[in-house]
Amino acid sequence: MSLVLCCLTGERQTTVEQQRKSIERSLSEQNSIFFVAEIENKLVGFIAVIGSNLNRNRHSANIVLSVLEDYRGQGMATKLFNKVFEWAKEVGILRLGLTVIKDNKKAFNLYSKMGFGLEGERVQSSKINGEFVNEYYLYKLL
Repeated sequence: MSLVLCCLTGERQTTVEQQRKSIERSLSEQNSIFFVAEIENKLVGFIAVIGSNLNRNRHSANIVLSVLEDYRGQGMATKLFNKVFEWAKEVGILRLGLTVIKDNKKAFNLYSKMGFGLEGERVQSSKINGEFVNEYYLYKLL
């Protein structure tokens, strides 16, 4: 059995065992965490917060979010973000960052609604279906 943890089919495939070890590693670090959203025992989304152990940027962390397409628009991501904001304040994280493909308007609007601001644009940061795409860098100060 394998889990696909990316919105692009086949982009990143991870076995259950590999993902379990990755989550365990993250959970052993004070400034990283992993929350999941389940409906009727089905994993429908997750949010991962990856912090640093370096003194100079221990106050900040990056976010990775995914919600299955059939469950988008139902408030799942908002609940996951709110859980992260609560947790981040408890552990002293003051800055959260994330990236989004420039053309992903729905995600960009969600992140803006959650209080993230545009920090910059990375030109030709990825290649999707043979085409280069730009990526926005977003941040939120808590």
